[in-house]
Amino acid sequence: MANLPFDGSAPRAISNKRSERMLAELSLLDEDGFVSLATLTRELDVSAATVRRDLADMEEQGFLVRTHGGARVSTPQVEVPVRLRDSQFREAKQRIARRAAELLPDGPYSIALSGGTTTAEVAKVLAARPALAIVTNSLTTVMAIASRPNLKVIMTGGVVRPSSYEAVGVLAENTFNAINVGTAILGTDGISALGGATTHDETEARTNHAMVAHAQRVMVVADGSKVGRVTLAKMADLGEIHTLVTDETADPDELERIAARGVDVHVVRA
Repeated sequence: MANLPFDGSAPRAISNKRSERMLAELSLLDEDGFVSLATLTRELDVSAATVRRDLADMEEQGFLVRTHGGARVSTPQVEVPVRLRDSQFREAKQRIARRAAELLPDGPYSIALSGGTTTAEVAKVLAARPALAIVTNSLTTVMAIASRPNLKVIMTGGVVRPSSYEAVGVLAENTFNAINVGTAILGTDGISALGGATTHDETEARTNHAMVAHAQRVMVVADGSKVGRVTLAKMADLGEIHTLVTDETADPDELERIAARGVDVHVVRA
């Protein structure tokens, strides 16, 4: 999956300010999927050179296509659908899920699970655990655990994203805002010391942040390919994340930077 931006050598985070500006640039696309350079410079109060650099980076990542005098929406899908992601790094995700489950306290407990293939693996590991309440906006997770009589499963409402089978938007946010959980377990498209936990979709990010905001602890589960990446929309600042569980393929330098910011990093090995 794409990250913003990537220079071909090592993962590189971008500033929060630039990430927010890129998101604003995408939001200015009109109903026909076009935005002019003049509109971007006027609305964002930045130079044409700055906008051109942003558009060039976003074109490289497949978010849009530059045109004469502006940009238009890109037709190809930039986010790999969940049904395809399920086969990527499966063994690593299973090891990550087992470690994540071990880190939860014993006894009656409540958790929130975001969508994603790694969090779905966590749900499978927890399926036999007694006295556990699980709140989620993921249709795939609900289908995997809803029949378990030992679990209390709460599904949010919301608009379903076809690429991830997650319910997002105001209805989902209202559910997360109405509850409190012990641990929120967050899947992510990228996690870095500078960018925090990020995803490709801004509505999904806002929904997941509502989940984060009402949890006593936040755990990110991410295979090594996600470590060091920064994608479009932030779900959680690094200061909101207590634990990261990843695998041995993660960039060790980036893990050191994340740990130095106070995150408890767990690396599972084959």
